Amino acid sequence: MIGVTATMNKGSCLCGDITWEIDGDPMTMSNCHCSMCRKLHGTAFATYIGVTGEAFRFTSGEEKIQRYESSPGETRSSCPRCGSTVASPARDGQLVFMPAGNMDGELNRTLDRHIFVGSKATWFEITDAAPQHDIYPPQYDMQGIDNPTREPETPGAVGGSCMCAAVAFEFDDNLGRMGNCHCSRCRRARSSAHSTQLFVATGSFRWVSGEENVCRFKLPGTEMFINSFCTNCASAMPTVFEDPGMVMVPAGALDQDPGIKPQAHIFVGSKAPWFQITDDLIQFEAMPDN
Repeated sequence: MIGVTATMNKGSCLCGDITWEIDGDPMTMSNCHCSMCRKLHGTAFATYIGVTGEAFRFTSGEEKIQRYESSPGETRSSCPRCGSTVASPARDGQLVFMPAGNMDGELNRTLDRHIFVGSKATWFEITDAAPQHDIYPPQYDMQGIDNPTREPETPGAVGGSCMCAAVAFEFDDNLGRMGNCHCSRCRRARSSAHSTQLFVATGSFRWVSGEENVCRFKLPGTEMFINSFCTNCASAMPTVFEDPGMVMVPAGALDQDPGIKPQAHIFVGSKAPWFQITDDLIQFEAMPDN
């Protein structure tokens, strides 16, 4: 129609090697709480949008995409350089799904549903009004698949691992700090609405296996922004900072309840325009003073 311009939105990984764009608004938006999504993104849930194949195109870096088969016939796409989850090509006329956290602007779509709520993280509470499903909604006629829970090697410790089980870690105590960060860097690194991490002293933390499989991508132009991930499955992994002697642990990677819950939202001034905060946690526009 003359005079009507279709909306277009762009997406990219954290480092910018892989980019794509979509025409029009998403046809669906879901929060997935399955253990695979939690481990891949390192958060309580992953928000995915879907568009038709005709509305989607890669604009750079498609040949660089790394794919991991998380379950029979299901692959997860990521950037091998920075670890971000990226869009997956359509299959046989199905929708193209992509993480909403990597999109640039307003998506003009409200949340349709929560799926795999039966696998929800123990430390996270759903506070919005979107419909909830233990696995897939009934109309999809699909069975749910989850990763098994892995026990820590040290009795009483809290353990964590990547989706493919190549990397495992554990810690004895946390520092009592856990929060959600909404900055644009965290959203692209975690490919989610926000990151959720807790903090552990280096003396309490140890790698159990696979440390050599952890890649650390430092975002150029930043002092300390590092995204750590498994080189095989791209799951978010802990980042160890020897100075100041602290480990930043992605909460979605945990296999046990850490004994604390998120205490605040930070960098809310950079929040994704499509995400609504519905809990009663304290909010900070940027980084709090302490």
